[in-house]
This record gives sequence, C-alpha cells and structure tokens, in this order.
Amino acid sequence: MKFDQHLLEIVQTLPHDPGVYQYLDAEAKVIYVGKAIDLKKRVSSYFQKEHLDGKTRTLVKQITNIRFTVVQNELEALLLENNLIKSYRPRYNVLLKDDKTYPWIVIKNEAFARVFPTRKKFNDGSTYFGPYPNVKQMHQLLGLIRELFLLRTCSLDLRAEKIAKEKYKVCLEYHIGKCAGPCQGFQTQANYDKSLHSVRLLLEGKNYSLSQHLKKEMMAFAANQAYEEAQRCKELLEALDKYRSKSMVVSDHLQSFDVCYIDKNPEGTWLSYLVVKEGNIIHAYTSKVSDPLDAPIPSLYEQLIAQLQSHFNSQAKEIVIGIDAELESSDCKYLFPKRGEKKQLLDMAQNNVRHAQLQAKKAALNKTSAVQNMPMQAVIELQSALGLGTPPLHIECFDNSNLQGTHPVSACVVFKNGIASKTDYRHFNVKTVEGPDDFSTMKEAVSRRYKRLLEEDAPLPDLVIIDGGKGQLGAALEAIEELGLKQQIKLVGLAKRLEELYKPGFSKSLILSRRSLALKLVQQLRDEAHRFGLSHHRNRRSKNALGSELDQIKGLGPKTIATLFNEFQTISNMKSADIALLRKKIGAAKTKLLLDYFSNNP
Repeated sequence: MKFDQHLLEIVQTLPHDPGVYQYLDAEAKVIYVGKAIDLKKRVSSYFQKEHLDGKTRTLVKQITNIRFTVVQNELEALLLENNLIKSYRPRYNVLLKDDKTYPWIVIKNEAFARVFPTRKKFNDGSTYFGPYPNVKQMHQLLGLIRELFLLRTCSLDLRAEKIAKEKYKVCLEYHIGKCAGPCQGFQTQANYDKSLHSVRLLLEGKNYSLSQHLKKEMMAFAANQAYEEAQRCKELLEALDKYRSKSMVVSDHLQSFDVCYIDKNPEGTWLSYLVVKEGNIIHAYTSKVSDPLDAPIPSLYEQLIAQLQSHFNSQAKEIVIGIDAELESSDCKYLFPKRGEKKQLLDMAQNNVRHAQLQAKKAALNKTSAVQNMPMQAVIELQSALGLGTPPLHIECFDNSNLQGTHPVSACVVFKNGIASKTDYRHFNVKTVEGPDDFSTMKEAVSRRYKRLLEEDAPLPDLVIIDGGKGQLGAALEAIEELGLKQQIKLVGLAKRLEELYKPGFSKSLILSRRSLALKLVQQLRDEAHRFGLSHHRNRRSKNALGSELDQIKGLGPKTIATLFNEFQTISNMKSADIALLRKKIGAAKTKLLLDYFSNNP
C-alpha cells in the first residue's frame, strides 16, 4: 500500500511524547481522533505496509492531513481525546449511537437559585446534574425536592436591589406552603442556600450524607428546644427514607463506583453503564455503539468508559468491567468480580444489554411486519372510505392514452391484495372509435375487458377505478350495464385535479385524507395505469411512424423493412445509400423494388 509522501513527512517529525492525534480528510474534516503515550510510535503504526485490516486501510486511504497536540501525561491525553470526540463526532471513532438529548436538572446561577429540568446546557455558571436516561426517575427526584424543600418556581429577578423596590407580591405557592416568599424578603439568602446545599447532596446521589446532615440538624434544634425545626428535619428524614426505599439501593456500604458491560457480536456492539454512589444506582444507561473500525473489546472499554464518565460527570476511581483484562489507565482501577454485590451489578448490566438487543429485534420485526401489512391496511381503509360490503381484494384501473386522437389505446392494470399483479395487465388497441373521443374509448375498453372475462368464466374484480371524471365514469357504467354486471362490479371515478373519487348515483365527490393509505393505493393504481398505457401508446406510435412509408411497397415484408431501418436509420439515408450495400443487405430483387419506389416518390 502506497502512502502520501506529505503524510510520511509529518509522521517522521512527530515527537515521542504523550498526546492526541487527529486525522483529516480531503475536506479538512476530522475523521478520527486517538490518544497515545508515544505519538510517533502510535501514528507510525497506521502507515505500515503490512498488518492493516480492511477497515483500517479504508480509514488510512482517506487521510490527507494529521494534526497533533502534546500533553503532560496519559490522563490529560484521555480527557482531551474524549473532549475532541464529543466535539467532532468523527466518522471512524467508537461512538454511542443513541443520539437522544437526555434531560438534566439544573441549579441556576442566580439569586435564590431555581431548580428545574432542562435539555440544554449553557456555560453560564449554573450547576447541571445528569443527564438522566430515565426521565421518570428524574421527575421522581424533582418531586421529592419539591416535597422536601421550600424552593421558588417563579422566574422573577430576585437580586437584593430588585426586592428592595417592593414591586413583587407573594404568589399562590407561598399561600399553600410551597415557597417561603423570598420575593418580599420573607426568606434570607443564607436560609435559602442551606436548602440548596441539601438539594445538591441529593442530586449528587449522596443520600447517606444528606441523612447524616439532617440528623445532626435535628439533634441541634432539639438541644436548643427549637422543636418545630426539629420536627421539620424529622419529616424530611422520613420522606428521604421513603424515597430511598423506592430507589435502586444495591449496597448497605457507602460504595461509589461505575459498572460497564460491553457485548460484541456479528449483529452489532451494545453496552450498559451503571453509576453507583453511596450504594445507590443513580444512572442506568444502555445503548448501541458505532464501531466502524471493528475495535477489539479492551479498546472498546477504554474508549467508551472515558466518554461515559465525562457524559455522566462521574469521578469514580473503581470501574467494574465485563472482561478479565488489564486496561490502560493510570487513574482508574478496573475490577472483574467473580462473586458478591459487584458481580450482581455486572449481571444486571448484562441483562440490560440482552433486553435492549431483544427490544431492538422486536422493533425491527414489527417494522418489517408493518411494511408487509401496509397493502392490506390500505385495502381495508379503501373499503371503509367507499362503504363497500367486502374488502376490494381484486382492483382494476383503466386509463386512456392518445396523441391528438391518433393511435388511441387503453390500459387496464390489476392489483390483488393491494399489490400489483403485472401478469394480469392488459392493453387495448381501440377499434371502433375514430378521433379524440375519450368517453367512447373508455366504454370500448371496459366492455371488451369484462365481456372477455364473462366468456372465459374468469373472476370479476371487486372494484373498478376509472381514471377520469364523471364523463369517463358514465361511459364505463354504460358498458357495465349493457353486460348486465351493474350489481356485480363496483365502479368509482378518479378526477385528476383534486384527486376526488366519484361514485355512480352520488352528486358530491369523496376526498380522501392526504395521509391515508387508501389514497396512496388509489394513486398507485392510477399512476401504474398511466405508465402502462403510455408505454404501449408510444410503442404503437413508433411502429406506425417507422413502417408507414415502406409498407406501401409490395414485396417488402416487416423483416426486410426492419433490416433497412437497423442499417440506415432513416429513409433519406436509404435513398443516398450505395446500391451494392443495399443488394448485400436485402438482395437484388428487393433493392430494385425499393429504388423504383424512390424514383417514383422523390
């Protein structure tokens, strides 16, 4: 494999230091980001003549430039790599395929800070907790905060100078005991911040720390005979214990660690990630992973754990993983437990992955089934819209085609069970109509079609659609009545302008919903009839145009005429052609007939 000399020169100048490298394509777009303890050694491995798998070769072929950043140590490289991957989302990096925007809980950077959910993060000094893949869990947590603490929910500007102007009045939240009224100075900033401190502990998953904090406050209030405040602390503790009993408590020990399980098979790569703080699971996340370079399992763990720890703002120093292997990290300890609580959590993560895979398969099957069932759904909808007694499983549609009244033809297309049955298509060269008479053309085609079906004792359609307005529908109805099939065949006309359906005997048209499957089925029938009829009309017109003049020469058959047109293309070319060549192609006798005709018809 040959490499660009410009790239090889860059590789030669790389330092033997830790850092992060970026590969760019011809459009200067970052397509891969990687970290290395030794930049030169790592990047050089991509530009070797051997030992490159197919996917890596594909990556290397697209590289037109290399950028790199030198850092102090491996940890800095890991953090920078993760930030660049999040920023550029390179095509060839391992990425989480779940691109949903999960919500956060924010403590706003403002006086008497509000606590509320958001899906957008801003660099405004506010504190964000999350994201929360389980939105229900987030709302339960917010509900607990509203129940435990008196926090404001309004968006008023509560800076001291604003409150001093006395322009605000307390709202309903104050009167029902959900807010302490800081807008009118009934609550101090220091008192409000005490509540916010407890909220932060709760949002950080430090339930045990919060419980201990509340117990100390309760005992202090009781010692000072502030029994109302002590009772309030007791109520907060009871509510917190009630919440803890409903949450995912996995350990009585105050352990904080993360759990990561990755499953890779021919159908794709999936992961499950759990964040455990003080014995509680505060985040549980499962997702499919984009793995374009087919990275080995240890490499997947290294890359994805870095992304997920940053994603969930996890500071865990212990990470439980699903393989017994040493991973490159100077900052975390990796565990592969064989028993105990951590093994149970690893099993839980594995079960999450299996359930997610099953759910994805079911969703794919349901989607396939829905697509397969769509034609029959359209048939049922059409039955309901037209008020038919039975589903129109056999539908036929007619359309006429002509050019200023010449070479008129009519086409009939057939759909069975909502699907085109092309072997049953028929076209009709109109025999009894002269000139541009669309109504008579339609009558002749419909009459010939169903007269033939009656003679052959073939099944009749459940529904016939006539492409045209009331005039064409009336002509088709006449043909049906003359054959005595009025009670056996249901007819409707389709007007092209507004795609209205007309039923015989009804003055008003029926307009189907633009989103309905029934309308799409009718449109498909109409378009197919138009295509089939127009194709036949063009073929017939071409045949007549080519053979019209030479057909007058007695002694020249269709094969001879076809040979002449294949060789000379036009009649003017035949007139100027070499006589020897003509004799070679069609023989001396036929050449004489052709030349005699040309001399008499110059």
